[in-house]
Amino acid sequence: METENRSNFTFMGRSFDTNYNDDSSAFSDCNSDTSGEFPTTSSQSRRLLMACVSENSDDLIRQLVADLESCSIDEQKQAAMEIRLLAKNKPENRLKIAKAGAIRPLISLIASSDLQLQENGVTAILNLSLCDENKELIASSGAIKPLVRALKTGTPTAKENAACALLRLSQIEENKIAIGRSGAIPLLVNLLEAGGIRGKKDASTALYSLCSVRENKIRAVESRIMKPLVELMADFGSNMVDKSAYVLSLLVIAPEARTALVEEGGIPVLVEIIEVGSQRQKEIAVAVLLQVCEDSVVYRTMVAREGAIPPLVALSQSGTNRAKLKAETLIELLRQPRSGNAAARATDVSV
Repeated sequence: METENRSNFTFMGRSFDTNYNDDSSAFSDCNSDTSGEFPTTSSQSRRLLMACVSENSDDLIRQLVADLESCSIDEQKQAAMEIRLLAKNKPENRLKIAKAGAIRPLISLIASSDLQLQENGVTAILNLSLCDENKELIASSGAIKPLVRALKTGTPTAKENAACALLRLSQIEENKIAIGRSGAIPLLVNLLEAGGIRGKKDASTALYSLCSVRENKIRAVESRIMKPLVELMADFGSNMVDKSAYVLSLLVIAPEARTALVEEGGIPVLVEIIEVGSQRQKEIAVAVLLQVCEDSVVYRTMVAREGAIPPLVALSQSGTNRAKLKAETLIELLRQPRSGNAAARATDVSV
């Protein structure tokens, strides 16, 4: 599998380190479900509360796993909901629940036409996937395709949690291709464009993980990801500028992505980020523009005409050391004669 290295690149004879120290913080909030607790009868609430505080919840877990395969949808719903909450609230239960055999019946529930049952199944799988030891078992048990189906047909919460679960599974490298080939990418792009704020965050996080693989980059571009990415980067009130820029920084390695970025009006947005964005945002924007301008005199002219040089000069004087170096390099490139023959060429470029 081709996973592209983005740790450093050379440009115009200079070496750049692109391991942003804080990029993980931009993607730190896709964890267990945040949808809250669910109404239960008082006896059920007491049973669940006792299980959450008990040192030995094994008996309840075994009973709940058996109930997942009940002939009663109501019993299945209740069992899936309680497993969902047990796995959310007590990390050590995640391994216990998996060892008790819950994963396969939960995956079966994800295919249910009952949307609440599907949502509980998806979210239970998400919460179980927070245990690293469970990820491989969940994937090998056939969870990917049902999760992708939930991403298409589920409730808003099911879609968000399916995106998170796919993210967790994609942290095993060999799963990235399987997830991409199962149709997840266009659905994640849809969620990025049309979901609520949590859905957008979850989708961008999953896409960031999946698009470290080249064929998933191409799928994302073909799914018209550039439109929502550019729109979100342009909206400083969305709290999505960093996430969108990081996803873009992975995609722009591909020539198809650079073309799509320009066609969707990305250049003026990136120049604006260099003017008014945070230090982290400015550094990513400069790195992306370096990629865009590398092989295209036309794109360099567009960047210069957008007024990029004054904010780049300011960044070269007041930014971080890495941002200064990138800004200086881009200024040098933009000031070259507008001739392909005069343009410096670089190889092995990534952001």
